[in-house]
Amino acid sequence: MPVRPSLLVLAGALALAGCDSGEVPSPAERQQGDAPAAPVSATRVELRSEGLAAGGEAFYFAAGKAEVEAALTRVLGPVLRTGENAECGAGPVVFTDFAGGLTVHFQDDRFVGWNWRAPQDGDAPATGTVTLPGKVQLGTARAVVEAAPGFARVEGSTLGEEFALGGEIGGFIAGDKVDMLYAGTQCFFR
Repeated sequence: MPVRPSLLVLAGALALAGCDSGEVPSPAERQQGDAPAAPVSATRVELRSEGLAAGGEAFYFAAGKAEVEAALTRVLGPVLRTGENAECGAGPVVFTDFAGGLTVHFQDDRFVGWNWRAPQDGDAPATGTVTLPGKVQLGTARAVVEAAPGFARVEGSTLGEEFALGGEIGGFIAGDKVDMLYAGTQCFFR
């Protein structure tokens, strides 16, 4: 009895599906949740738990330094400061500051984290805006943060009034409002 081509295709597809280890998410799975799958407007940077989106480009942690900095420069304006902290617990971290209070962290020329704080004195104004998905932003009132899904206080923090939003984003409250938000590798000395 001859084997029909459609049965061969079906058998091949089933065999390939059975080989998935389940450890690496498919491209479709990576686009779910708040992962940086979708771009945002050309004048906005959206910070996400697994990276960020800058204008028409989205980056997961581990993206290349040059690409991330170029996209952020197009949205926020030129780099304000760069530096390196060789004494981080996670290993040496290179940081780049942008207008809008955004600092991005790199290790071995790979994007590993971000933190967002109020702009410092003397910073040039940003040409675009920085946001986080949802209601929690810089300056958000304590009551709003505490009511956010996944909110938990970080008990015993030596850095101030620290909190977590789910397992991926953290932040600090000062003066009853959000003072800083962060995700990924940080260089905090606890």
